[in-house]
Amino acid sequence: MYKPKDSSMSPRFCGVKTFMRLEQKSTTEGVDFAVLGVPFDTAQSYRVGARLGPNHIRNASSLLRPYNPDQDIDIFEYCSGVDYGDLDVIPGNIQRTYDNIVEGLTPLLQKGITPIILGGDHSISLGNLRAFAKQFGPIALIHFDSHSDTWDHYYGEKYMHGTPFRRAVEEGLIDVRHSIQIGMRGPLYGPNDIDDARALGFEVITMKEVRKIGYQEVLQRIHSRVQNALVFVSFDIDFIDPAYAPGTGTPEIGGPTSIEAVELVQGLDGLNIVGFDLVEVLPAYDSGEITAVAASSIAYEMITLAALQKRRSLVASNK
Repeated sequence: MYKPKDSSMSPRFCGVKTFMRLEQKSTTEGVDFAVLGVPFDTAQSYRVGARLGPNHIRNASSLLRPYNPDQDIDIFEYCSGVDYGDLDVIPGNIQRTYDNIVEGLTPLLQKGITPIILGGDHSISLGNLRAFAKQFGPIALIHFDSHSDTWDHYYGEKYMHGTPFRRAVEEGLIDVRHSIQIGMRGPLYGPNDIDDARALGFEVITMKEVRKIGYQEVLQRIHSRVQNALVFVSFDIDFIDPAYAPGTGTPEIGGPTSIEAVELVQGLDGLNIVGFDLVEVLPAYDSGEITAVAASSIAYEMITLAALQKRRSLVASNK
């Protein structure tokens, strides 16, 4: 059983920084979830520096504790987890980085381990989805973001952080019938920036609509859309309002607070989630590390969802 160091016995400022003070171990034996970094950021279009995001999130995560009171579960009663380290990336070469992502994730997915992937810019999600589709076939997507990331190209380039989900649909990686995007907002080049995502088959709930219908209705629509499909969750930290998460590459005002974002992730409990990524954390713009705290908390809730899923499975098997 792999679990964090006990911070009541070992001070948080001791040791090499890993997520939640988990053991840094690249193993697939006796593991239910693995936190890993993909520090690639040369597909960003404005601010760069998300390559430093995984370690920034790890630094903030030392404050996390095993028991999640909101979900009433001690994660490590049900799950064993490690910090798997970072996958190797090739700066400036996105296609070879995608190959490395697929190669790195495949052993985890073959063993039924849930990856919690820390970016890096949002372009890495295409590599992640290639790995998941290779293992499971086309997979549903829940996408929290202020941008739909379904542009056809950026600067004439097909593989950027604003294009991964169009490419994923074109490659047949996503089951769009069960996929949904939440939080889109901000100035656009034209109405097609949102319409194109819908034309690709996604259900899209803009932030304006989120405010109108409320978060509980948003969760109901997510569950209704995804149903029993296997689902991958992709969370861009710029989904959160920059007042609560300033450390990101393309901030947009008008997003949810950090606790609203946490509650949305908590509300995904009950879905058949097989993996997560959390992207676009940019340390250089992170005042007081509040973005890192928010990001580590979101990742913690993702791990909690894996533990809740494992608990349900154990309860069902004991009936």
